Amino acid sequence: MKEKICTGIGLAGSLAASVFGGWDAALSALVVFMAVDYLSGLVVAGVFHQSSKSASGALESRAGWKGLCKKGMTLLCVLIGHRLDLAIGISYIRDAVIFGFMANELLSIIENAGLMGIPMPAALTKAVELLQGKEQAHENVNKTEFHQE
Repeated sequence: MKEKICTGIGLAGSLAASVFGGWDAALSALVVFMAVDYLSGLVVAGVFHQSSKSASGALESRAGWKGLCKKGMTLLCVLIGHRLDLAIGISYIRDAVIFGFMANELLSIIENAGLMGIPMPAALTKAVELLQGKEQAHENVNKTEFHQE
């Protein structure tokens, strides 16, 4: 029985690795960043009650589910990047997608650390604020475009 379970897990892992273009350091780092971001978000909401994802700032299952769905979509974007690489015959779109999402995850981790009260260097704080301002402006544009149709 133990051998069947190990074989099944090995096959699932191999399939996942091949779908995403191999399990390399970049994909490992992205998955680690995603896990740290999610867990630090849980701490911000559950312990510090400072989450911007819920009205009360506390844990909310809907906000957690949305976060997991976003992480899943991130991985699907990596998959799409890999498939584009294969279709075009190049090998850098997947990596560019991974590095872009790693930067986003890193900023979210920094934001969560700040919400926990960990002192952050001014340069990092300004970078997070700048990106949050751009994100809010982008969301407003998307809402406006959606309502105009």
